[in-house]
Amino acid sequence: MALLAASIHAEESPALRISSLPRLAVRHPLVFTGGGLLTLVIVAALSAPVYAGDPMIMDPFKLLQSPSTQAWFGTDSLGRNVFARTMYGARISLVVGLLSTMVAALAGLMIGVTAGYIRSFDNFIMRVMDGLMSIPTILLAIALVALTGPGIGILIVAIAIPSTPSTARLIRSVVLSVRERPYVEAALCGGARLPRILWRHILPSSIPPLMVQSANVCAGAILTEAALSFLGAGVPPSIPSWGNMIASSRLYLSIAPLNLFAPGICLAITVLAVNLLGDGLRDMFDPRSKQRR
Repeated sequence: MALLAASIHAEESPALRISSLPRLAVRHPLVFTGGGLLTLVIVAALSAPVYAGDPMIMDPFKLLQSPSTQAWFGTDSLGRNVFARTMYGARISLVVGLLSTMVAALAGLMIGVTAGYIRSFDNFIMRVMDGLMSIPTILLAIALVALTGPGIGILIVAIAIPSTPSTARLIRSVVLSVRERPYVEAALCGGARLPRILWRHILPSSIPPLMVQSANVCAGAILTEAALSFLGAGVPPSIPSWGNMIASSRLYLSIAPLNLFAPGICLAITVLAVNLLGDGLRDMFDPRSKQRR
């Protein structure tokens, strides 16, 4: 036990973590590439007030101007800085994507563990999940926005609800497999209580597939937010978002193409980074992967 504790502390040391980055890039390039791109997007979004300028200022004398030193991506139809709005729009996509993923992951984890381990609840819970999976995300979001008005909170709820069943079904399948293993049966025979079995044996086996699934859900949530904002059912038009930027600039594609391509390319890079990270995590946690050595 002492040797195990010492090895754990050694692995957690900052020097070892830094030295392990090149090895991570070689053994798991998808994780390194996707995580690096996503980190750059997050840093660029958080530091936007330092370098991007004000995304809300309108200048009627600078409508649809070409890129310049004052506006790197030009201006839109209301004279606003497209570069500033693109950088600030990353915040909306990241907040909606990450928070809706967290809600779906936590709800799916609890529901999946309950359905997989407590078999008397399994049939009822899974039928409810099947019903939720049949609800189209976009139609649900439009209905909720019509009832409550546009906002980030209602958008997160509308995306998280249809994303929860797929996570719950995945965790349930993991729990059904783990609960039949010898070490779980040995713990039961030894008198271990249910909370201890769940904490020590069931949850650790559920976290790796949950992380991979969360990456896939996050990528879908970012795209869904952009689609809903494009349709006018996302965040209010006054808030810069990649989706409503693309919607408002599509009429001026021939005059100011950067108004559409700038948020579109940033959206594609962000989704690509999350997908690469998810694929890399899947390869990392899969013992049959060729990258696992």
